[in-house]
Amino acid sequence: MGRMRVLVTGGAGFIGSHVVEALTERGHEVVVLDALLPSAHAEPPRPPAGQRWTVADVRDRDAVRDALRGVDAVCHQAAMVGLGKDFADAPEYVGCNDLGTAVLLAAMAESGVRDLVLAGSMVVYGEGRYECARHGAVRPGPRAAADLDAGRFEPLCPDCGAELRPGLVGEDAPTDPRNVYASTKLAQEHLAAAWARATGGRAVSLRYHNVYGPGMPRDTPYAGVASFFRSSLERGEAPQVFEDGCQRRDFVHVRDVAAANATALESLRERDAGVCTAYNTGSGEPHTVGEMARELARAFGGPAPVVTGEYRLGDVRHVTADSGRLRAELGWRADVGFAEGMASFAKAPLRG
Repeated sequence: MGRMRVLVTGGAGFIGSHVVEALTERGHEVVVLDALLPSAHAEPPRPPAGQRWTVADVRDRDAVRDALRGVDAVCHQAAMVGLGKDFADAPEYVGCNDLGTAVLLAAMAESGVRDLVLAGSMVVYGEGRYECARHGAVRPGPRAAADLDAGRFEPLCPDCGAELRPGLVGEDAPTDPRNVYASTKLAQEHLAAAWARATGGRAVSLRYHNVYGPGMPRDTPYAGVASFFRSSLERGEAPQVFEDGCQRRDFVHVRDVAAANATALESLRERDAGVCTAYNTGSGEPHTVGEMARELARAFGGPAPVVTGEYRLGDVRHVTADSGRLRAELGWRADVGFAEGMASFAKAPLRG
């Protein structure tokens, strides 16, 4: 693969900045478009020497058109993330994530840029894969507030009410977004697929699992759970673990996610035109939220986590992916193990 000029939207953010670094290390030229929103940047970063930055919202059509000049491919990381504060955030999520993606794709259609890697998310699946001993693979509906209030956190078989065994979700699983953020991430994929069909474009959506690592934003309702725990430890407080701490997730290091983006971008010219392909992007090593909190607290040398029994209604119980397709088709694999990654994250700088 020759040298590319890549536009990275959200390239000053947590994941985006690591993508920029990975692409630069591989010899590609990077152009950054970032709104530098205060929710993600308490202190606006400065562009490295020689790097082309446009400080603008991805919904600004003229700015996006200008940023696309001379570009070979786009890596679309710009988005509002997390569950936010409450449903009042919904218009902003839909505006940033879905309208922003539509504006970007329309500008790409006009300018002739036909290669796209999208920051997708495992949240599009809703609950993960479950097996019932009697009924095989089943799909539990959203958990009821009354059950959560009573400390009944595990979803049960919708057919017989039996306990379920959680497993790994494949990309062919039905999508079932359970909150506003998840809905916007699925809409982004649908927009990318429509753009690819209409223009002959080539698109990949990397469905990230729980990304963590240096440069995570601290003390914001839009950050991930690893950042919440790390921020608590920095304040000398015990991490507050919701539910019973047994929720299964896949914590994947941001350097591995950045490498997946670079690998996917380099594969685009070999892909079929008119198609958007989704790939799960996780470490392949599921852990519970409680395990993560304990490992992080131990590595930091701070107080042990406290399991609170609280919950967030939009959360799912278990979701861990099978990332085998990404390994098999693109040769990517996660390099940073759980213990190693948490040990380094415990000492890594947070942003803002």
